[in-house]
Amino acid sequence: MKRLLIWVFSLFCVLGIGLSRSENGLEDLKAKESLLSYLEKDAVSPGANSLMVPLTLIQGAASKGAVCLDGTPPGYHLDPGFGSGANSWLIQLEGGGWCNNIRTCVFRKTTRRGSSKFMEKKINFTGILSNKPEENPDFYNWNRVKLRYCDGASFAGEGHDEVNKLYFRGQRIWSAGMEELMAKGMQNANQALLSGCSAGGLASILHCDEFKDLFPPSTKVKCLSDAGLFLDAANVAGSHTLRNMYGGVVTLQGVQKNLPSTCTSQMDPTSCFFPQNLIANIRTPMFLLNAAYDAWQVQESLIPNFADPHGEWRDCKMDHSHCNATQMKFLQDFRIQMLDAIDVFSKSNQNGLFINSCFAHCQSERQDTWYQSDSPRIENKAVAVSVGDWFFDRTAVKAIDCAYPCDSTCHNLIFK
Repeated sequence: MKRLLIWVFSLFCVLGIGLSRSENGLEDLKAKESLLSYLEKDAVSPGANSLMVPLTLIQGAASKGAVCLDGTPPGYHLDPGFGSGANSWLIQLEGGGWCNNIRTCVFRKTTRRGSSKFMEKKINFTGILSNKPEENPDFYNWNRVKLRYCDGASFAGEGHDEVNKLYFRGQRIWSAGMEELMAKGMQNANQALLSGCSAGGLASILHCDEFKDLFPPSTKVKCLSDAGLFLDAANVAGSHTLRNMYGGVVTLQGVQKNLPSTCTSQMDPTSCFFPQNLIANIRTPMFLLNAAYDAWQVQESLIPNFADPHGEWRDCKMDHSHCNATQMKFLQDFRIQMLDAIDVFSKSNQNGLFINSCFAHCQSERQDTWYQSDSPRIENKAVAVSVGDWFFDRTAVKAIDCAYPCDSTCHNLIFK
């Protein structure tokens, strides 16, 4: 049965960090921060018995320049594996938008997305991070890690702004995190999965082959990107919102030097921050989990406020059931663009897909969409089962949903 997750928000909200053109800058950024948190994993409250895992700061990271935007040390949450999973590792890269200019990066320094001073001391492990077999059948007893996101460039930046005391050190945070985890036992892993959601999903694509190269050839290593398939798509006004945004991120944070040369040798750096231009050249097996009508992209990339000055799309973007035929065709065309973008990727036997026709975002960390009795399904197979079947080579998984409104299992997000 379709579940409607409703977020009541009094402000005229848009999603993400760094796309605002509002005069009320600070309040607008705070609103986006709150809504982004909701979108990623807070829409469904974890149960009373869910696992709480403490934050560990990476000692010595600062001496290597591996610091958050404000210069504080990065951190992670680790719940050790046990039993048959004692030598298996799952790394989840946290998401949380990007910052593409000084203003938005300075703001992020005052939040958990830019400073470990503001990170929660403990967080819930649910979905793919759960320690319960009934919630996470294939990975519950693995070593499960959440690497916190505090750089604003999908763990890929390298730079420094002395005037504003901003440190763009995402690549160093990634390296310091991996070095720390290898020393804590990951070097002995017999199997490992790098995953991530949203901006972390993009990071899992960017770092997939690097992750594989940490291990000997005998280690089974794969990657999962959840809601990370951000497209270079035109918005309702005909301009490319996300391309403009990514251009700022890449330039400001010095991302170019850390992008795959297989792409930068042929395309401009901004294009090489888009997953659609990277996925076909990744050597390591990868699974793409994405909603065909990704809620973040619908709200922030396709229908940002500035592209809809008269509010003609407002009702549609807040609740897809309010879209007229013309508007729905626009969204259907976006789905077709997504399917075109994964065409070459999908032909590789080693890769996996779960593209459901839902208005959702980040389906691996939330218990209701990862694995429950009424969680989303394609051909009666839940997300968790599909990912597990693919990782353990039980069966090939190339699940692509029929177009909206055919799927009655979606947990669609509706904004009021």
